[in-house]
Amino acid sequence: MSSHEPSVRETARIQLLSPRLANQIAAGEVVERPASVIKELLENSLDSGAKRIEVDVEQGGVKLLKVRDNGSGISPDDLPLALARHATSKIRELEDLEQVMSLGFRGEALASISSVARLTLTSRTEGAEQAWQVETEGRDMQPRVQPAAHPVGTSVEVRDLFFNTPARRKFLKTEKTEFDHLQEVIKRLALARFDVAFHLRHNGKTVLGLHEAPDEQSRARRVASVCGPAFLEQALPIDIERNGLHLWGWVGLPTFSRSQADLQYFYVNGRMVRDKLVAHAVRQAYRDVLFNGRHPTFVLFLEIDPSVVDVNVHPTKHEVRFRDGRMVHDFLYGTLHRALGEVRPEDQLAAPATVNEMLRPTGQAAGEFGPQGEIGLAASLLQPAPNNSVWRSPGAGYQGARPEAALPAAEAQGAYREFFSPMATAPAPAGLPDAQGDIPPLGYAIAQLKGIYILAENVQGLVVVDMHAAHERITYERLKVAMASEGLRGQPLLVPESIAVSQREADCAEEHAEWFQRLGFELQRLGPETLAIRQIPALLKQAEATRLVQDVLGDLLEYGTTDRIQAHLNELLGTMACHGAVRANRRLTLPEMNALLRDMEHTERSGQCNHGRPTWTQMGMDDLDKLFLRGR
Repeated sequence: MSSHEPSVRETARIQLLSPRLANQIAAGEVVERPASVIKELLENSLDSGAKRIEVDVEQGGVKLLKVRDNGSGISPDDLPLALARHATSKIRELEDLEQVMSLGFRGEALASISSVARLTLTSRTEGAEQAWQVETEGRDMQPRVQPAAHPVGTSVEVRDLFFNTPARRKFLKTEKTEFDHLQEVIKRLALARFDVAFHLRHNGKTVLGLHEAPDEQSRARRVASVCGPAFLEQALPIDIERNGLHLWGWVGLPTFSRSQADLQYFYVNGRMVRDKLVAHAVRQAYRDVLFNGRHPTFVLFLEIDPSVVDVNVHPTKHEVRFRDGRMVHDFLYGTLHRALGEVRPEDQLAAPATVNEMLRPTGQAAGEFGPQGEIGLAASLLQPAPNNSVWRSPGAGYQGARPEAALPAAEAQGAYREFFSPMATAPAPAGLPDAQGDIPPLGYAIAQLKGIYILAENVQGLVVVDMHAAHERITYERLKVAMASEGLRGQPLLVPESIAVSQREADCAEEHAEWFQRLGFELQRLGPETLAIRQIPALLKQAEATRLVQDVLGDLLEYGTTDRIQAHLNELLGTMACHGAVRANRRLTLPEMNALLRDMEHTERSGQCNHGRPTWTQMGMDDLDKLFLRGR
């Protein structure tokens, strides 16, 4: 090193950061774009008890962001503190942090925002003679307080975002993109707080006007305004409480899926979160009813004791940590899986349900599932549900093949060869009965088209059924129930397969030994980090089993549950069902067609084939009239 170069020891002296620089560094965690600012300001408004919030935006939020509320306001003495770091009215002690119910609590947002923009805060409390205003400027960010005119509540004005940090400003996108992100934040909060009115204007033009929604009907209207009316028409309302967990909201039918995950809103105690445990549970519930690459839609609210969920694990508070993640996962998975499984054609043909008609499963249907996932679910189908009535024509006396008539596991592999159960060949009435109450949801078959489609007439008009896809689902569900009724047959290996795992994985294998046994596996611990596979399910190959066990143990450690084994087995059952389903170009008699329609009406998930494609569609009289310009 040359003599004129300073040493590291000379240059890297420790010193206190200036208040502005410290806040700008903190801003990097919370203030990414205008949408980040709006999120923090709106959360403060909601925490203040506001019932009406108005947002004015210019140039996507870069030039101006103004939030005005009618909340409790801030007293003049507290105004300077509102812009200070680590200052908050929402927590006092460590115990408060363990039961956070407010949206904001870190005490950094306003300080961070004011360090990268020109911020003015005006507020008035109830009973105060006048309002007061505070703004910060200069290197040391000393706040200046002065009197102002303002009704009870608070206004925050943020101008010229990132004016003093050009490097951050150049990462902003176009005005439209930034405004879209900002609008999305407002929509998320509007779904969380039905009791608050939200109004949004962009460049002087009204974009969003959401009034308070105190009852079920107005809540449904707000959901339709935010998510689109099509979502509500294709969604199942849910309201289930179990073991201290309360889940309510709406889940989209599998047929109303999206190419991207852009219509997914999940709230924990009113806070919007994106949590991998939640995402995994939802993905599992929709597993074999969604077409490949599609994403489910939902607006769901989970209410849970605040002391068992940690919301302080990420600066933006988008992530949470549950004390008992496995219980939450199983509750979500079980609830959604059951709700989707109970959808029948009559539900899809009915008018969109209101919140008053929400599903309320109990027992296993309400989410009492262990890591076995669908194995336990399918087994639960063997017990007839109390209100699971099957439509019967008053004169026909036909009852379709019920899940409780499942075949023993030993016969499961041959079950797919049967096309229809013997009970399913009762002749259909020659014509449709006059009374609409006598007509089943999918009606009666009138013809077969090109050996592929069944045409049926019901109350609404014409039903078109893809007969192979429909029968494939029916066969598949029967195979799953048959397997679940007795567990899976194991096949001992001539030479046990030894696999190296971590100590945690080996402990996990021992803990779940009984569950592995039910799935046809026998695992033996040979050492601290070694397992031996002595038996595998008869349907699996040995090479697949080794890799599968490792993946399953990884899932169990990460999520507390897994669906890999069941997903793999379902794949095999799906293949069997596909081969066993009635083939295209096979001519069916009218009684056979009607038998298939009746089976569809009380088979779980019969609206989609095993690959997520729809199995039937309805063409109402209005649709047909439009085709032929009738009534014009």
